[in-house]
Amino acid sequence: MSPAEIRERYERIREEVGRGVTVVAATKYASVEEMASLAEAGVEVVGENRAQDLQAKHRVYGDAFRWHFIGHLQSRKAPLVSELCELCHSLATESAARKLTIPALVEVNLSGEPTKSGVTPEELPVMLELHSDVRGLMTMPPATGDPEASRPYFRGLRKLAEQHGLRELSMGTSQDYRVGAEEGATFVRVGAVLWQR
Repeated sequence: MSPAEIRERYERIREEVGRGVTVVAATKYASVEEMASLAEAGVEVVGENRAQDLQAKHRVYGDAFRWHFIGHLQSRKAPLVSELCELCHSLATESAARKLTIPALVEVNLSGEPTKSGVTPEELPVMLELHSDVRGLMTMPPATGDPEASRPYFRGLRKLAEQHGLRELSMGTSQDYRVGAEEGATFVRVGAVLWQR
């Protein structure tokens, strides 16, 4: 897909979610060539899932983007993520909280799915004590073909954040970013909808 087409989609998504919501381009499946197209299209913030890929892409495009980490954060990768990124969306373990030195969002598993990362709402206060710069929360609702099915989880995350005086909310992906924005997201993470045909 051409940079012009990506730019058109990117601007449309930004318009849909409104001012005050940062569109994070999720680059888990983006090749090095596609990263070049994202830069040319004017994408400002990218979110990487794997520390190894983050390092490789950052080496080539370090100054082209603002870098966020949105995948499962292993404690041994926390120093690398701290070095290359401005924000981690997926802080979920005590060991990583001790090693991460950049602002973070705590990932909360509101669905209770055992396959998903994240702390329970009850475990959140411990994470807030362990990491000195938690800005907000992130969640991943169950996969669904109906964006409206995500709304209760996003609403629950917003209420949880309010209870703890947290302002940032990372919620909504290609399948449900509009609903995320309606429920108060300050970050949406979009990939396929941005550059795949």
